[in-house]
Amino acid sequence: MKVLACIPARYGSTRFPAKVLAKDTGKFLIQHTWERARAAKLPEKVIIAADDERIVAAAESFGAECILTSPDCPSGTDRIAEAVADIDIDIIVNLQADEPEIDPANIDKVAQLLIDNPDAPMATLAADFKNTAQISDPNIVKAIIGKNNQAIYFSRSVIPYDRENSGVGNVKNYLRHLGIYAYRKDFLLKITKLPQTLLEKIEKLEQLRAIENGFAILVTEVKHTCDGIDTPDQYAKFVKRYKKTAERLKTKKETHER
Repeated sequence: MKVLACIPARYGSTRFPAKVLAKDTGKFLIQHTWERARAAKLPEKVIIAADDERIVAAAESFGAECILTSPDCPSGTDRIAEAVADIDIDIIVNLQADEPEIDPANIDKVAQLLIDNPDAPMATLAADFKNTAQISDPNIVKAIIGKNNQAIYFSRSVIPYDRENSGVGNVKNYLRHLGIYAYRKDFLLKITKLPQTLLEKIEKLEQLRAIENGFAILVTEVKHTCDGIDTPDQYAKFVKRYKKTAERLKTKKETHER
C-alpha cells in the first residue's frame, strides 16, 4: 500500500492570519509540521497543498514539495483531493498544518488502520480528555464511537450530555477527536464531489459529510500529546516550548563534547 501524507495549508485565518508562515522559532510553522510528518515511517512522501503562492515559496525554501490549489476549496479535504488527483497513491493522510508537535507515530497509526481494515474507506483518531473545561470548549471536538470502533457522531457540543450532572459528567465518559484523517484515494475523490451536508455546515466539521452520506469512519484511541495552533497566544507558548527544548539539547550536546 502506497501511503502519502498531505498537509493542506491556507494563508488566511480568522484568529491568526498567515499563521502557517509564522517564523518566531527560525522555522515556518508549517515547516515544523512537515518535519514531524517526515519522521513518520509509513508515508512514502509528504506534500503540502497550498492556496497561496507565498506558502509555495516558503515550502520551496525548506525543500518541501508543494502543490498550488484553488483558493476556493471549501475545506482542507477538498484541497487535498485536488492536490492528489493525479498522484499514484492508495492511502492519503490528512495532517493539519498547525500541528507542529504532532507525534509521528499517530500519523502511522491512522494509516495503519486502513491498511489493516481493507473495507474501511476512512479513519481518524481520538483521545481522552484531561479535564471538564476541555469538554465544554467548542473548539475541541467531541467524538462518539460505537463498539465496532466506527464513529457515530462528532460535535462541538458536549456529547454525551450527562443529564444528571447538567451537561458534563465523568471525564472518562468523553473522547476528544484529533484532527487527523486517512482516506483511500478513491473514497477521497468520491466524498469531495458530494455537496456539503446540513450538519457539516452547522457544526463546521467536514467529517460529518461522510457520516451523513452513510460512510463508515474507523476510529482508534491514542494518547493525546499536543494541541494545534489556533491563536497568537498558543503560538507564543509553542515558541517558548520549542526554544526551551532547543536550548536544553544544545547544552546536552556541549556537555557531551567536553
